[in-house]
Amino acid sequence: MDYQSYKTVSANAQTVAKEWVVIDATDQVLGRLASRVALVLRGKNKANYTPHVDCGDNVIVINAEKVKLTGKKLTDKVYVRYTGYPGGQRFATPKELLQRKPLAVIEGAVKGMLPKNRLGAELFRNLHVYAGSEHPHQAQQPKVINLNEI
Repeated sequence: MDYQSYKTVSANAQTVAKEWVVIDATDQVLGRLASRVALVLRGKNKANYTPHVDCGDNVIVINAEKVKLTGKKLTDKVYVRYTGYPGGQRFATPKELLQRKPLAVIEGAVKGMLPKNRLGAELFRNLHVYAGSEHPHQAQQPKVINLNEI
């Protein structure tokens, strides 16, 4: 039996083929959108996925302010942050956050679905979120993908 043909091929930084993809967030449910974006960032949609290597694509999310939250999450969900000072706990609803910083809602949801280590920080740098439909990455020739096809 030829054991050479049964070797598992692991991807590394030199062999990974990274692409640029555009995802439109218009009327997409936030959690489903974030999980699909995290999957593409991680590279789990590719055949040569390797857990310890950045083998995902660069993702551009457009129309971030048009993301949808189901139920009463728009007003009842609360994001909590702490300034570091005594009494510095601050609260914000997604409705307030979408008005003030529309990118923070999607970025926070995707960041929570990535690994909590150096690889996760590296993967998060491959995410580019924009409030409108325009983005400055036309030179990379990104391809538009539909979330239902992933």
